[in-house]
Amino acid sequence: MTRALPITLTNMCMLTNDEGKILVENRLNPNWPGITFPGGHVEPKESLHDAVIREFKEETGLIISYPKLCGIKNFFDQENNRYLVLLYQTNQFKGILKSSDEGNVFWINPDNLSNYKIAKGFDQIYRVFTNSKLSEVFMPDHNSWKTLLF
Repeated sequence: MTRALPITLTNMCMLTNDEGKILVENRLNPNWPGITFPGGHVEPKESLHDAVIREFKEETGLIISYPKLCGIKNFFDQENNRYLVLLYQTNQFKGILKSSDEGNVFWINPDNLSNYKIAKGFDQIYRVFTNSKLSEVFMPDHNSWKTLLF
């Protein structure tokens, strides 16, 4: 019996600027639309670190530095394969902000996040980014958005 599991590896990064604002993306993907943080899939033979930097640049035009892993989100897809989202945060970046085909990116005050239509379940993910006592969002059933926080 093998212990290996099929898994999809992805990432998401919360970037904070010197004014305390966070960079958000209004995703256009109909499978998970709304406000979230930029990120995407890890490519074969790519390091997890390099993947978050690459994905962030593709979606925002910004080059981030020193992304720190601060948590994970994981769930099972419709084929019962595990889907793992590595959650990173940083305040180090350079470049010129530009949106992509993934969605419009812009800075907001985190206190105003509730004024936006966020992606389903993003409120739980955001809690992991902002609460150092939390490290995991787990969705045990792909048919519901019930989440457990650890």
